[in-house]
Amino acid sequence: MKIQLAYGKNGLCVDLPENVVVIEPDYLPALPDEPGALKTAIRNPLNSEPLRRSVKKGQTVGISVCDITRPMPSNRVIPVILNELSHLKPEDITIFIATGTHRSNDKSELGSMLGSEVINHGCRIINHDAFDTKNIDLVGETSNGIPILINKNWLECDFKITTGFVEPHFFAGFSGGPKMIAPGLAGFETIMKLHNAEMIANPNSRWGITEGNPIHDSIREISDIVPSDFSLDVTINKQHGITSVYAGNMFDVHRAACRFAKGTAMKKVDKPFDLVVTTNSGYPLDMNLYQTVKGMSAASQIVRPGGGIICASECSDGIPDHGLYKELLSSKNSPKDLLNLIESPGHDRHDQWQVQIQAQIQIKSDVYLKSDNLTPDQIRAAHLMPIDNISEAVLELSENKGNSICVLPEGPQTIPYLV
Repeated sequence: MKIQLAYGKNGLCVDLPENVVVIEPDYLPALPDEPGALKTAIRNPLNSEPLRRSVKKGQTVGISVCDITRPMPSNRVIPVILNELSHLKPEDITIFIATGTHRSNDKSELGSMLGSEVINHGCRIINHDAFDTKNIDLVGETSNGIPILINKNWLECDFKITTGFVEPHFFAGFSGGPKMIAPGLAGFETIMKLHNAEMIANPNSRWGITEGNPIHDSIREISDIVPSDFSLDVTINKQHGITSVYAGNMFDVHRAACRFAKGTAMKKVDKPFDLVVTTNSGYPLDMNLYQTVKGMSAASQIVRPGGGIICASECSDGIPDHGLYKELLSSKNSPKDLLNLIESPGHDRHDQWQVQIQAQIQIKSDVYLKSDNLTPDQIRAAHLMPIDNISEAVLELSENKGNSICVLPEGPQTIPYLV
């Protein structure tokens, strides 16, 4: 059976046994008139006044958008929003790239993400920097003691708009919505508290759970204290076409988008598999190994203890070199030692959450990686096992792991779960 895996920009075709089970999202065509659907949602919002009527001439507006690691179709969404704000001067509008602790997006990436119409509009574009303390303000704390540090320029805007795309998230439940404020525009200390070892280890910090998930509960509380004035969330298909759009009050919008996403992107599975082949959904999600932990996590939901996960991720951006993920991975000799380090009292370091989740997966199962941009030594240093040919690896591993095999061609675009 030939199966096309989402890998980089061009995909990867593999030949697998006929008995494999393929799990992928329900395919939904893109909305036939995306601009029309966006305009209709913005002008008929959920529990909110229409956007144009809500923003007065002379007010300053901030728009939070996803960074390059998310396949959000901002280049099609933001022009519609800007058209609704045509009564404002371009210089009164600022677009904030909600990077969290990710690196800044360069000029080329901004052009790809936002499109020429937005780039040439004349509005200001700011890459959020969680480490720039002079541009971060403390505005309070959550009920569980997390300091609420938010981008100062964002806070100073008279009217705030969040835009996001909603899919299951491996520890925050779902992406989009309130995540476009925190961690998207939050300070480093806030992000660290949201992602600390105790929060990550909680059994409810997982795909598809928002209520009772301590991470999402805290994110939602921050966005209630420092709210957006208008929100727009979309869901997308594997071609990044918009399949649904919601606008208005952030919490109503996000709940509606989550319901839609869960119905199309989460699949029930009766029993675990010996082997699971997964991806990280191709470019831009598989730009680096750090992001690829999401694809491993999707597979981990349905692999048996002692089974194997085979992950295909191009990693065009490497491990990456920015952040502390790479340094933390290489600081110990095994996933177990990494977990012991992260869970030790007082240990609190940037990117430890990704290492923690990866280690939790590897304690349960062996993880193999196919990547054209990482050397075998780099892969081994990340405690993973390098492979060159996925088809051959599946045949070899099925001899000792077992021959019940599942494939997630779109990786975390589909989240299987055991019932």
